[in-house]
Amino acid sequence: MPPLGLKAVVCDKIMNNVIRKVRVKGEWKALVVDKLSMRMISSCCKMTDIMSEGITIVEDITKRREPLPSMEAIYLITPSDESVEGLISDFRDPQNVMYRGAHVFFTDTIPDTLFNLLTKSRASKVMKTLTEINTAFLPYESQVYSLDKADAFQDFYSPFKEDVKARMLERLAEQMATLCSTLKEYPAVRYRVDHKDNATVAQLLQDKLDAYKADDPTMGEGPDKARSQLLILDRGFDPVTPVLHELTFQAMSYDLLPIENDVYSFETSGMGEARMKEVLLDEDDDLWMTLRHKHIAEVSTAVTKSLKDFTASKKMNTGEKTTIKELSQMLKKMPQYQKELSKYSTHLHLAEDCMNKYQGAVDKLCRVEQDLAMGADAEGEKIKDPMRLIVPVLLDANVAVFDKIRIILLYIFLKNGVSEENLCKLLQHAQIPPEDSDIISNMAHMGIPIITEVAPKKTKKPDRKERISEQTYQLSRWTPLIKDLMEDAIEDKLDPKLYPYISTRTASSKSTTATSARYGNWHKNKGPGEVRTGPRVIVFIIGGVTYSEMRCAYEVTQANGKWEALIGSNNIITPTCLLQALRDMNKPDYSLNVWRIRPH
Repeated sequence: MPPLGLKAVVCDKIMNNVIRKVRVKGEWKALVVDKLSMRMISSCCKMTDIMSEGITIVEDITKRREPLPSMEAIYLITPSDESVEGLISDFRDPQNVMYRGAHVFFTDTIPDTLFNLLTKSRASKVMKTLTEINTAFLPYESQVYSLDKADAFQDFYSPFKEDVKARMLERLAEQMATLCSTLKEYPAVRYRVDHKDNATVAQLLQDKLDAYKADDPTMGEGPDKARSQLLILDRGFDPVTPVLHELTFQAMSYDLLPIENDVYSFETSGMGEARMKEVLLDEDDDLWMTLRHKHIAEVSTAVTKSLKDFTASKKMNTGEKTTIKELSQMLKKMPQYQKELSKYSTHLHLAEDCMNKYQGAVDKLCRVEQDLAMGADAEGEKIKDPMRLIVPVLLDANVAVFDKIRIILLYIFLKNGVSEENLCKLLQHAQIPPEDSDIISNMAHMGIPIITEVAPKKTKKPDRKERISEQTYQLSRWTPLIKDLMEDAIEDKLDPKLYPYISTRTASSKSTTATSARYGNWHKNKGPGEVRTGPRVIVFIIGGVTYSEMRCAYEVTQANGKWEALIGSNNIITPTCLLQALRDMNKPDYSLNVWRIRPH
């Protein structure tokens, strides 16, 4: 499948503004990258496409490389100390240069200090191109981006990281500005007022956007573009969503299964001896795209139905409910359809793995979690005694420590904080080891009331939209708060006292331009690489975005014809990621290994 949305835009930019820009017919070049640019490329471009444009080798600037003095190199790198130093040292020795010449493309603005170092170096003599492409983010999915900065959570919230915070906020703002520039958006910037650093990021971002706009006055032009908004939030805005067990396919798989770098590994059997198979879960797989946001209860049926349609079109017969074993037999008989059939097999395996984890363990937790999150049971009755709900879970030796902590946190959120004595009792009942109890107390650094010695103040929780209907699954009643915020922003109902605009500029109220059917149906009749013309709501969450929040961006886009919702963060997180980062917050020498660095 060709890349979609954000991925298509970034792929287009790398191919046209970097690789093809310096291509000479019949001449091969090397492509030199660093960590961020390599991950940018691999998240949206196929290596075969790059090779077909005259690139013969892709190399990492931080690693030792063989000199190729007869060949020119394209450098696509971030303007960081390490990458600029790597570029300079490639040409330091005139007798032993790495390449014949250099075409240098920085992902974003190079600081003056590094620029001066570069111009004084020998590398400046061989540079034939020096430009900034203003794309310094990963297009993780068609409507999801990541700044690929896992450590930003610590830098933002940890009391040990005050000294590096200002630099980190500056970098986040720079990267976010490149996102807007790449999308040709000049949005009204808003922020959540409850955390002081959100306003800092918002102001830094506004300054950078103004500089980009001065360079390119067409940025943000187009029908309805004046209504585009960018909303900056910190992870404390909704602590509930990242600790709940989610039952939609993608969120559930990443929470319950050991999926690393989007690779799902499973054992295939039924075709001779069992062997391990690895599959990348991404948007190249159209079946994954139709299934990822469905409730797990619907996934197996959907896979079987899709398989039935496929086999019927190929004049093969399948029963009402195809098993993985039967699929293996079909694969043997129909090797020409191996690619399609193994896709069905992968998703049946994935759904089965999720259900095995769910039955007998997670299902019990979900009941309690949903009641605590909603403050009411499935019948809508207010929870009068939440302690009665949670004690059986805390005393159950079969429930994992992190699952108990997720329940304790939801209880504390519902109570708006508990006394130290009560918290100690909960930790004792649940037999939480001392090092893991830090997870709970450290949540206070996110601005969430955890320990309150006096009776907790009745702080007003945000009014939530009524969404529960006949169609709602009892164990999926909670809707991430971000969905309300995105819808309110689109409808001009987001409270400007709680989410102020950074400058006098506000999103222009209801547009006067006549809307045409063309914009309402943009997603049906546009090629994947074409630029969108309607307004966007772009959400940036400092501290991690969850898979269920990513799903909300697609749901909001689908329900609002011409608007598109994009969502992203410094990193994409699972509940385990968040709890591990909180646990390690007290360690000044915090190591990044706990975050699953993603994607690809």
